[in-house]
Amino acid sequence: MSAFIGILSLDTRFPRIPGDAGHPDSYHLPARIRVVAGAGSPDIVRDGRPAPALVAAFIAAAQALEREGAVMLTSTCGFLITVQAEIAAAVRIPVVLSGLALVPLVRLMTGNRPVGILTASRPSLGTAALQAAGCTAEAVRIAGLEHEAAFAETFLTAKELQRQRLDPGEIEAAVTRAARGLVAAHPEIGALVLECGNLPPYAAAVRRAVGRPVFSILDAARLLDL
Repeated sequence: MSAFIGILSLDTRFPRIPGDAGHPDSYHLPARIRVVAGAGSPDIVRDGRPAPALVAAFIAAAQALEREGAVMLTSTCGFLITVQAEIAAAVRIPVVLSGLALVPLVRLMTGNRPVGILTASRPSLGTAALQAAGCTAEAVRIAGLEHEAAFAETFLTAKELQRQRLDPGEIEAAVTRAARGLVAAHPEIGALVLECGNLPPYAAAVRRAVGRPVFSILDAARLLDL
C-alpha cells in the first residue's frame, strides 16, 4: 500500500477546488479524506475546543487513517489547532491540523516580526486558539473574512445553507482585499499565515498583492516528504 496523507475533514457540502486543504490533489503525496460526520463549520470555527463527542470522533478518524497506512495527518480547518495536541498524542504519526502551527516558526524566520493571520472568522480566533498554536496575541496581527458574503455564505454557515457553487475569482478578490487591508494597517508584518484550509488556492494571489511570504497548512504538510 502506498503511503498517503490522511485529511480530517469537516462535514460540508461546498466544492473543494485544487489547492483547498480538503482536495486530495492539493498535496505533494497521495492523500485520503475522512469526513467527520456532524462536524460542521459552526461547530469548529470557535475560540475553544469542539464538543467532547466531536473530539472523540476526530480521534477515532485519526486512528482509523493511521491503521489504513497514513504517514501524516492534516485537516481542513485551522481551528482544530485547539485539539492538535490531543489528536497528535492519540496516534504515532506526525499531525499538523492547522496553518497556525507554523506561526512560531514563521516569526523566527522573519526576525521576530509580527505575523499576519488571515482567518475565516476574526471574532472566533482568540486566546484559546493562539495559545494552542504556541503564540501570543502580541505576536500576530489578524484579519478575518466573516464580513465577506461570498466567503461566509460558502464556508461559515451550516452545511444545509452553504453555497453549492463557488466562484474562485470572487473568493480571491475577497481574500486579497482582506490581506491588503491587514498589511496596510500593520506594515510591520513580516509574513502571512493562512489559518483557513479553504485559503491556500489564493496564496499566490495574496503574495503578489502584499509582497510578503505566505504560508498555509499545505506548507506544513510539505515538512514531511518521502
